[in-house]
Amino acid sequence: MEDKVFVQPIEKQFEFDEAVASVFDDMLSRSVPFYDEVRRLVIDLILANEKNGMRVVDLGSSTAKFLLELHARKRTDMTLVGIDNSRAMVERARQKAQAFGADIVLELEDILAYDYRGIDIAVANYTLQFIRPMQRTQLVARIAEGLEAGGMFIFSEKVVFGDKHLDKQMIDIYYDYKRAQGYSDYEISQKREALENVLIPFTIPENIEMCLDAGFTDVFTVFQWANFVTFVARKAQRLTGNLSKS
Repeated sequence: MEDKVFVQPIEKQFEFDEAVASVFDDMLSRSVPFYDEVRRLVIDLILANEKNGMRVVDLGSSTAKFLLELHARKRTDMTLVGIDNSRAMVERARQKAQAFGADIVLELEDILAYDYRGIDIAVANYTLQFIRPMQRTQLVARIAEGLEAGGMFIFSEKVVFGDKHLDKQMIDIYYDYKRAQGYSDYEISQKREALENVLIPFTIPENIEMCLDAGFTDVFTVFQWANFVTFVARKAQRLTGNLSKS
């Protein structure tokens, strides 16, 4: 279904309700530059580290588009879990998983309170930006603590730039992109207003620092288009063998 959520005047802040859930796949593909390519990139990276029994959790799994593609491409007995706090999203995700016969666990949960212990890879596609900064840093620390040794946290975010002039240019370029996808200036303005104080982006250095402070040993950017970036944070491998004593 085509995204027409912001054709009419908005009456509330942005939320992932039934109106958004019904058009969310179209909204993502038209609103997030290279979204489909980034999704495939993240899946490729997961499959490059694939092993039997691996557990992958998608934070803010929405309609499960990412997990369904990963399920179709996996070659091993991998456990796939999606968590989302939107009932409308989870219900649609479950309907899609059932229709495709996909063995995916889809949970209506608060990602801030979820137990991340025993997870090999955590994924958050444009999810953290909707979490208040203090809670965001606490969540990333919680993920880092719960991940298995050598685990990865892969996340994509809309970012801001420290240079105000460059930031304004990137925003203007992004709005041109949205116009090219068929969105009107009115729709763009409506969505911008609805997201005010709901979507709070960090800079690239702030995202990296957040991960390092949380306990990740390495953080890399693996994709960027203007103000949309994909990060990979890695947890240290567990030390093996006996340590020599002095």
